[in-house]
Amino acid sequence: MDDTKKIMLSGIQPSGDLHLGNYLGAIKNWADRVEEFDCYYFMADLHTITVRQNPADLRRRSLEQLAQYIACGLDPEKNTLFFQSHVPAHAQLGWVLDCYTMFGELSRMTQFKDKSAKHKDNINAGLFTYPALMAADILLYQPDYVPVGEDQKQHVELTRDVAQRFNGIYGPVFKIPEPYIPKAGARIMGLTVPGSKMSKSIPEGCVFLMEKPEDIQRKFRRAVTDSDTERCVRYDPVAKPGVSNLMNIYSAITGRTFEAIEAEFDGQGYGAFKPKVGEAVIECLRPIREEATRILKDKGYLEGVYRAGAEKASRVANKTLRKVYKKVGFVQP
Repeated sequence: MDDTKKIMLSGIQPSGDLHLGNYLGAIKNWADRVEEFDCYYFMADLHTITVRQNPADLRRRSLEQLAQYIACGLDPEKNTLFFQSHVPAHAQLGWVLDCYTMFGELSRMTQFKDKSAKHKDNINAGLFTYPALMAADILLYQPDYVPVGEDQKQHVELTRDVAQRFNGIYGPVFKIPEPYIPKAGARIMGLTVPGSKMSKSIPEGCVFLMEKPEDIQRKFRRAVTDSDTERCVRYDPVAKPGVSNLMNIYSAITGRTFEAIEAEFDGQGYGAFKPKVGEAVIECLRPIREEATRILKDKGYLEGVYRAGAEKASRVANKTLRKVYKKVGFVQP
């Protein structure tokens, strides 16, 4: 751990393939953080099994996600990259924090309600208590900041509450993390439903990082534009959400302003604009796809990365866990 830098931590479930929204909205900016922060990024595979998974698919996605992170610019020499399940302290502290997280707090969690509604045949205990595991994920590393989107604010607030409750009983064990509002990334909406964020749950409107160029181009040619009679390329999120989303994507990739994009396609209409956006996305993702493919073939390298990451993460996490175990009264081994 670099004591001169503030610590930042983030985990993403390998429950689906990474897509353009993940990249432009977040991952693209992650590599820049390494100069300012000591960064820990993990594949939250323990969280993933609250919903039934195909084991072979979960293993494949976990390794692909790690390879894609590296291909997107997360240098494993400068960032700590690891699988959550490779650091036993996550589950160990998760159980302890289960005992300091109130039933009523867990009952109010929005994601529990949402996932329970979607998976009525599998409302398991892990689905209910996973916010305590998420608190353990964070608090183990004593981070200063946790990047949060709108859908995760509730979890960071609960983490802070649990940490303050524990500290109130046993003294200053946990650092109270602050939510980190990341540098604004592009907010990418679905190509078929521009009113909703791009999501793997609607694959036809979602562009995946490892997708073939011809499939990407097909999706952009079929992308929803707008039914207005004025078929010009103009930025207006209210009146023209489909076109505005495509402009947002094109701007995020090329760096061009909306005014410049409007001028570039003046008089050309949607037929010329949509494939041009598709071409820009293909060229943006090509080096990521090619590098991730190369990395996945080098199993020895990838194994070295996640083992070294787990070793470093374990050193930090176990230091916190030993302190917690001592505070609650466990006999030290």
